[in-house]
Amino acid sequence: MALACRVGVSWSSGQPWSSRACRKSDRRTARDIHQLLVTEHGATRISYSTVSNYVAPRRPFLPHLAGMPSEPPRPYDHRMPDEAGDHVPVTRRQWDEHMSAWFEQYARPRWAAAEPYWGMWCIPQSRLPVLPADQAGADAVELGCGTAYVSAWLARRGARPVGVDVSARQLATARRLQGEFGLRFPLVHGDAERVPLASACADLVISEYGASLWCDPYRWVPEAARLLRPGGRLVFMAESTLARMCLPEKGPATDRLARDLFGLHQVVRRGNSGTTYRQFTLPHGEWIRLMAGCGLVVEDLIEVQVPPGAANNDFPEYPDEWVRRFPAEEAWFARRR
Repeated sequence: MALACRVGVSWSSGQPWSSRACRKSDRRTARDIHQLLVTEHGATRISYSTVSNYVAPRRPFLPHLAGMPSEPPRPYDHRMPDEAGDHVPVTRRQWDEHMSAWFEQYARPRWAAAEPYWGMWCIPQSRLPVLPADQAGADAVELGCGTAYVSAWLARRGARPVGVDVSARQLATARRLQGEFGLRFPLVHGDAERVPLASACADLVISEYGASLWCDPYRWVPEAARLLRPGGRLVFMAESTLARMCLPEKGPATDRLARDLFGLHQVVRRGNSGTTYRQFTLPHGEWIRLMAGCGLVVEDLIEVQVPPGAANNDFPEYPDEWVRRFPAEEAWFARRR
């Protein structure tokens, strides 16, 4: 079992352990990532100490125990908003106070679904194969799990998922649905840009409109790479880079570019209530370079074509005539070297 880099108690044996060698290895990882961000991505304002804070795990990986109930969310770690990006506490508050109430209507149908379905158009797994074929026995981490329906799909397929989310309210809904469906796996109240799980604890890291949309890729992608074992897979889905370029700050996507490709990173959207939401994306080349620098090899990119007859009644920012011509969503697949 992978151990966190601190003195603590092993979940498997209950005995104390110390991991000085692991601590030394994590420092090398932080230096490598810091050098990559500075030399190849021009992130000169990011200090080594900041990177090492994101990379160094603080708690042991939570093992899967048959029938183990997930723990209720613990008080939010107030160090996270200070050490991570300033968007983190804002996003957490928006989800806890506003967005969770609206998205909860989608939670139960997804938990109950016999076949997983993906994205804004609910495309079935048989048509859009986001989940790897065989996940029986795999350790999985869902970053930005929300109500954890993807983790539930994985658990039904024999995987051992752990859901991580910054919103206590979202996790409370996930715990209620765990009880309703009799499906138990750990839920962790934490930030996907600084995940409180041990290095090399997962065979799969996945995000559907979680970390892939709401977290800074220069923070969450290195974290995903840290969590993966050699040969492990990173799978994530969000709005496409092209969609983001055609989407103005307010209103629907058009056939004109509303944003520059160069420097594309943080995207601001304004809701009908006037609330400003900060989300993230990158140009395709930048995604590839970032993942390569973190030891991830891109294996596939699906620019999702909406099937004929598919309807989207909840996200009017992407009109039907637009998505018939352009991909509004994309799914990335990478493997850890």
